[in-house]
Amino acid sequence: MSRILAISDIHGHVEGVKILLEMAKYNPKSDKLFLLGDFIDRRPFTWSSIEYIIELTEKGAEAIVGNTDYFYRKKKNADKNKQSLLRSTIKFIESLPLYIEHENFLFVHAGIRPGIALHKQTLKDLTEIREPFWKTPYPFSKFVVFGHTPTEKMGAKPGEIWVGPGMLGIDTGAKHDYRLTLVNLTEHISYSISTNPKHLYKDLRISHFK
Repeated sequence: MSRILAISDIHGHVEGVKILLEMAKYNPKSDKLFLLGDFIDRRPFTWSSIEYIIELTEKGAEAIVGNTDYFYRKKKNADKNKQSLLRSTIKFIESLPLYIEHENFLFVHAGIRPGIALHKQTLKDLTEIREPFWKTPYPFSKFVVFGHTPTEKMGAKPGEIWVGPGMLGIDTGAKHDYRLTLVNLTEHISYSISTNPKHLYKDLRISHFK
């Protein structure tokens, strides 16, 4: 069966991504995988992870840009010692769309500004918006899957996904030493793994959501 999967806010934790995809038995020939940005950030150890993200897209995954990815792109002249990596990273980031529509889902990094047509949304809206999006009663035509705001800031338990009216927040705080989560939107299953340094890439969990 073909499934729709999504993950966001990886922040360099590609080893965790690999484990989660294995847990979910991801098959790039039949499943659709969406990567919702913030693959890297300001921390140098995250930068090489873009190579694995590119590999996933070459095998069929689709990716959108996040705010920290875009910030890194703007810093492209900051470190001349990493020019080769910078060039490949910048080229990839600049090729990414700001959102993807697939069936009845809208995939976006941060959210969308209510009352503005999707094609008129700004880069800042789509990659940085927070409360004005997820605190607004659902006015959108498609189910929105997003990251950017750690779910605990929206009222979820640390490390768990956030389910709202017509929305699903999946940034479960990988950057903040909580968890990295892959969601199976077809069967409403989440797969998560710890990113806490004390038990990094351990404490695997599978749960269902409505």
